[in-house]
Order: sequence, then structure tokens, then C-alpha cells
Amino acid sequence: MFIRVVDQALERLLRARVPLPVEAGDISFAVPSANWASRLSRPTVNLFLYEVVPSGRPGQAMVRRLDADGRMQRRLPSPVLELNYLISAWAANPLDEHQLLGEVINQVVAYPVLPVDVLPGEAASPVQMIFNGDDKNQIRDIWRAAGGQLKASCLLSVIAATDAFPWTDAAPPVSEVLRGITRSS
Repeated sequence: MFIRVVDQALERLLRARVPLPVEAGDISFAVPSANWASRLSRPTVNLFLYEVVPSGRPGQAMVRRLDADGRMQRRLPSPVLELNYLISAWAANPLDEHQLLGEVINQVVAYPVLPVDVLPGEAASPVQMIFNGDDKNQIRDIWRAAGGQLKASCLLSVIAATDAFPWTDAAPPVSEVLRGITRSS
């Protein structure tokens, strides 16, 4: 569920802020292979998830209030993962692709954390976005592995906690402390 939530949030962000309404173009999460590309008929932003790795950042325990009576729930710290996407734009000509990719990049760099209004539900942590360089020539390797032609693209890392652990009821808050002395025999 956690990856689907991130995918939906990225799509909502791009549709609303690029803008790329459903009537104007598509957003795909498919492998950008030559076969896939041959079926495109509209401008398309492709967000290919090519890698999921531990982020190395510690998870945080979470607490939430359920109601006005003060009932609380807690959740153990969830593992934090890094989702790595190859982003590319597809259109009838390269200039349109470049314009579309530029608009996508503008939105990615404008939001270091995904806005709460694009998240479909409650996230286990803030969802951080990092526009990455390609110091290891990963882009070429990904295109080669996908069987597609090398084209303008960029790398995006999304860092978020999984929703691995369930919410459990927390002990009620302490409302009174009694002090007593007992004698031992």
C-alpha cells in the first residue's frame, strides 16, 4: 500500500500543478520500453520506479489522538525506504517533451516534501522528494535495461516511512498520582 500511496500522490501533484489534466495527457508508471513507447498517442509523463532501497534514516514512533476524550493510539517506528524513479516526458516532438519535462522538474524541486493535500490518506511520515543527479550513469543503464532509447530524463528519490506496523491503543494518560507508604513486617 505504501508504494501505491506515493504513486498516487506524485500523480496528483503533477496533474494539479504542472498542470496535466486527464483530458490533456497521461501519467504512466510502466517500464519505458520501445514497445510501451510505440503505443503512446498523447503527451505522457512516465514515472518508472526502478529501485526500492532502505534509506538509512531511522523511523519515528507515532502517536495520534482518536477523540475528544483523549483516547490515543501509537505505532512502532516504521522502516524508512527510498523509492527511486526515472522521470521522462513523451510527446510528438522533442521540444514539447522538453517543455513537459521542464514543468515536471519545476514542480519536483519546488516541493522538497510532498504537500499533504496530494497524499491520499494518512502517511506514516512526511514524504520527502530529492531531485537527484546522475553521478553513476544510472540513467543510461536504466534505459539500456528497459530496452528503450536514451532520452532526456531525470532521477527522483522519494523517501518515506512504510506503513508496516498497525496502530494500537495506548495506555490512558495518567490523571492522578497517589502517594502511599506501606510498612513491611
